[in-house]
Amino acid sequence: MDETIRRLKELTDSSDNIVFFGGAGVSTESGIPDFRSVDGLYHQKFKYPPETMLSHTFYETHTEEFYDFYRAKMLALDAQPNAAHRKLAEWEQQGKLKAVITQNIDGLHQAAGSKTVYELHGSTLRNYCVKCGTFYDVDFIANSTGVPRCPKCGGIVKPDVVLYEEGLDEEVLSGAVSAIRKADTLIIGGTSLVVYPAAGLIRYFRGRHLVVINMQPTGADAQADLCIAKPIGQVLSEDVLLED
Repeated sequence: MDETIRRLKELTDSSDNIVFFGGAGVSTESGIPDFRSVDGLYHQKFKYPPETMLSHTFYETHTEEFYDFYRAKMLALDAQPNAAHRKLAEWEQQGKLKAVITQNIDGLHQAAGSKTVYELHGSTLRNYCVKCGTFYDVDFIANSTGVPRCPKCGGIVKPDVVLYEEGLDEEVLSGAVSAIRKADTLIIGGTSLVVYPAAGLIRYFRGRHLVVINMQPTGADAQADLCIAKPIGQVLSEDVLLED
């Protein structure tokens, strides 16, 4: 077994309050591109920058273009959980992992079986009428054209996703901070910690062991007990962590 994987196994085996903080890199092995990668969304050419098209202002002022872009680029209907999602769910079932905190909006942690998931940026799987509050699933948005309207009242059906210029949900933030504060091991995975305020949450960690699993360097590397520069699905695959 690789020495870094052996050390990770030692840390997780000795921990009974693990919290996982993850980002886009967790879902790339499920076929969902990291926006900031070389071939990701932020390097593709569009009429407007992605940050603009995913902003609250653009949603308000160019609503139909917002939905055209959102349907084309933000939905991953066929994506399935990978080994990282499954391992985290398994740790939770064993009572070792207490929470997953994710910047992703794809719902794959829950699809893998995770129960306590704080979705900092919301989820494409949830959509609500801004007028009457009726819930609609992701298929309603995917199968809509133009601006999706509520069949009940005619209001716009908006994804429960945090757009640029919008604040994070206070209840989700509070739960995430509480989980990080109580953790004895914090595993940061698949994120370069450049998106704020989400990335700032790790400053609340006061536990024993900090682990970073990310392909690129992060701002937390200097404080980490262990840094692993490999794909997280490969690192957390059941086979690797079960080897002796």
